[in-house]
Amino acid sequence: MSRQFPLAGLLRLRQLEQDQAAARFGAVNARFRALAGREEAAREQADGITSEVDSSAALRAVAAARASSMSMLADLRALSELAASEREDAQVEFAAARARTIGLEKLEARHSEAVAAAELAAEQGVLDELGTAAGGASRRPQTVGQQAGQQASVQQASVQQASGSRAVGP
Repeated sequence: MSRQFPLAGLLRLRQLEQDQAAARFGAVNARFRALAGREEAAREQADGITSEVDSSAALRAVAAARASSMSMLADLRALSELAASEREDAQVEFAAARARTIGLEKLEARHSEAVAAAELAAEQGVLDELGTAAGGASRRPQTVGQQAGQQASVQQASVQQASGSRAVGP
């Protein structure tokens, strides 16, 4: 009697979209962290450039190294800003996909509860019909205490009959 959730196909689609958005967010986040690590390494490398020069050739080499480091840091900063923007977009996309999925998951849970309640009601109806058919001789169902009382009086009557038949002797 179990009825399938009518929006199950849409729910699977939403879950796939959510998984894709999560994968994209993870990839963009990994790229952002990698760029941040490269930027930090480039800064450390730029800090390691010596400032002591003893000739004009060494001065030119230090100037070129610093210019190169500054250019590389500027490029890495621009890439990091772009990656941060992509990261924010991916996070918003994931949050939206998750919100769409959550709504359908809640509907599925309500549907499951309603189906379970309907199954229980149908089962109770069958049990009520069986109880009515079995108790056709007596209109009012007996409680457990009434049934025990009847059994005790039947036993007591049988004991009295057994003792009465013995006492009738010579």
